[in-house]
Amino acid sequence: MSGATRNLAWMTRGYEFFLAQLKLNDDARLDGPSRLPGWTGRHLLSHVGHNALALGRLTHWARTGEPTPMYPGPDARAQEIDAGAAWPVRRLREFVEEEQERLSTAVDGFTEAMWNAEVVTAQGRTVPASTIPWLRAREVWIHACDLPYAADFAQLPADFLDALIADAVTCRSAQGVDAADLDVTGEAADVARWLTGRGTSSADAPRPALPPWL
Repeated sequence: MSGATRNLAWMTRGYEFFLAQLKLNDDARLDGPSRLPGWTGRHLLSHVGHNALALGRLTHWARTGEPTPMYPGPDARAQEIDAGAAWPVRRLREFVEEEQERLSTAVDGFTEAMWNAEVVTAQGRTVPASTIPWLRAREVWIHACDLPYAADFAQLPADFLDALIADAVTCRSAQGVDAADLDVTGEAADVARWLTGRGTSSADAPRPALPPWL
């Protein structure tokens, strides 16, 4: 299985999982706090929808060769999230579904040359377009665990968790976290939860707090 095929499968399954968890949250619950500090459920939905929109810009870049960054400026991501968080929950639910469908349609029919085209992530990394569905998969699987009534990392697929841990270690190293402090021993779900800045469960061995990972 190619990297793009694997990533597309994770993106599709992850979105289905996110949507199933979202349906367990009524509108009143989404008006309240999510599991991410400072964010309501509406902030979380705004982010998930706008992330698909931003990744769609990268698919345009890969398809046409026209540079279209994920965000037009350093503050645009936060501004989009805050603006969307003011929308009614019903509109946010629709927005998430609409943008996911647009992103899925955009990558449908990508040629090998398109998958190999280089694009630049919001963190400034130059990557092949085959990374786009991985970036989306990462968002939907993780944020399914951030909803007010949420899943747990232990429910995520083992192969995805392994890939997430490897990716998170790379990101943490780029942040300047000492590799010696990146303990990846233990249950994969616990390690992934910690590396992505979600702390540890009560059953985990103590680990140091980490800053936001993205």
